[in-house]
Amino acid sequence: MTELVVLGAARSGRAAAQLARKLGYRVLLSETRPADAFAQTAQLLAQQGIELEFGGHSERVLRADRVVLSPGIPPHAPVVQELRRRGIPMVSELEFAWEQLSGQRVVAVTGTNGKTTTVSLLGFILRTAGRRALVGGNIGTPLSQLVLEGIPEDAVLVLEVSSYQLEFCQRFRPDIAVILNITPDHLDYHGSFEAYCRAKWRIGMQQREQDLLILNADDPLVRAAAQWSRARRAEFGRTPVQQGAYARGTEIVLVWQHKEEVLMRTEELRLPGVHNLYNSLAACVAARALEVRNEDLRDSLMQFAGVEHRLELVRRWRGVEFINDSKATNVNATWYALSSYRRPIVWIAGGRAEGNDYSVLEELVRERVRALIVFGEEAPRLFAHFCTMVQTVRVSTLEEAVQRAAQLAHPGDVVLFSPACKSFDMFLNYEHRGEVFRQAVWQLSEPTLASED
Repeated sequence: MTELVVLGAARSGRAAAQLARKLGYRVLLSETRPADAFAQTAQLLAQQGIELEFGGHSERVLRADRVVLSPGIPPHAPVVQELRRRGIPMVSELEFAWEQLSGQRVVAVTGTNGKTTTVSLLGFILRTAGRRALVGGNIGTPLSQLVLEGIPEDAVLVLEVSSYQLEFCQRFRPDIAVILNITPDHLDYHGSFEAYCRAKWRIGMQQREQDLLILNADDPLVRAAAQWSRARRAEFGRTPVQQGAYARGTEIVLVWQHKEEVLMRTEELRLPGVHNLYNSLAACVAARALEVRNEDLRDSLMQFAGVEHRLELVRRWRGVEFINDSKATNVNATWYALSSYRRPIVWIAGGRAEGNDYSVLEELVRERVRALIVFGEEAPRLFAHFCTMVQTVRVSTLEEAVQRAAQLAHPGDVVLFSPACKSFDMFLNYEHRGEVFRQAVWQLSEPTLASED
């Protein structure tokens, strides 16, 4: 029996191990963290015939016929380096699951920012149009889990794909690939910005002439992906395109098969901000390629309210809107968030950073931010960078940050929690961080219901 090793016992790794066992492999699931971190799932996996090891990777890993890598394992990890030295085939969980598909159409979306919103929006558009669409990948449900549960033949798979997942892809070939944007991120994982770009470009490298590659026409690093792909090309942006969608003044224009038509006005989009204009344009192009009618596109774009932890309105309190943007784990995402509001902003930021360059935020901070509240490991750098530009307050916890923001905000202001940093200094992930923010906002005292908007 062929032995397959899965490295990493988090959600994607567990799903890959279960799928491999179902396919008839002898499976070892190997994890560096201790067993007590997985007490609830280890017994179930063992009952399914999956062998497990915790606390490190044994010599057995290096004798595997094939290794499936969970997304969080970096290319510079010693075990990966040794596997590569020994010539043992390695594949990402994404590609391993994709290999098991039986002809379903796949749309894969990557980019530094906007992936979750675009994938969720596209899934919403397809369902509004009466199509069967499954959304997963880096968002919510791993592709291995979707395959394990069974995917209808007529379903369209809409996948959020991260650079971590793409790093170890060799054969992954989506029918439609989308690259939203590329800015520096995850450099500790990839080793350099060039390597990060190559990982993003990999989404289209195996595509063929009948496939479609959708690119941001306004981002030179995204456009560079075209040189690595044989696929047909469509674009989106704020300048005219030959095939795709673009914003012309206050109009969204679709250009398809040499026909140009106005879809709707930009002010009719329910999602705020220029970044969501780009996300909407990208989703429009993918939907048009899947033959969705204009009427369904318009209806969906006017209805879709967004995703959790991304410019999410938590509460209106005493005339102040509290916005949860916990998913903004880098500076570029926060730039988009700050640019989305014309009202004065009380900005909450902080967490764990990777050499963030805050200079790109300076103009927006001077123009739009009333006060800045910082916390977490990055608080000293944030304070030092912005304290001469805007009133800046340093606090110890996110709960304290919410309390101070409530004190500093005026009626009509926005309290924007857009951290510009990773969450791992104080939280499990950005979702956990967003939940803590929500709870803190709802704990703000309200003497009467009359003042609630």
